[in-house]
Amino acid sequence: MKEFRLDELEAQRAANDGAYLQFLRERHMSAGLYALDRGTVDPQQPHRQDEVYLVVSGRGAITVGTETTAVARGSVVYVPAGTPHKFHHISEDLRMMVVFAPPEG
Repeated sequence: MKEFRLDELEAQRAANDGAYLQFLRERHMSAGLYALDRGTVDPQQPHRQDEVYLVVSGRGAITVGTETTAVARGSVVYVPAGTPHKFHHISEDLRMMVVFAPPEG
């Protein structure tokens, strides 16, 4: 078993001055914490992996392909591999857990 605490992961991510912190990597999946502050631009490019985002805190919107939806705490969004996607209209700092399958990178 591996156990993580979001507050500790967020502190670790912030200490490394990055928007993304991978905290778990296994043979068939990886997980990380992704942060986008209010008003920032999401620099993501399509990934080769399927992704699932769980919004831990904040508010904004995401466009996946041609579909757009609002996101907030508790939102879960699936993004198929290779699909363009961006978070935008970030009105409150977004903190998200993201799971990649297979592992990212």
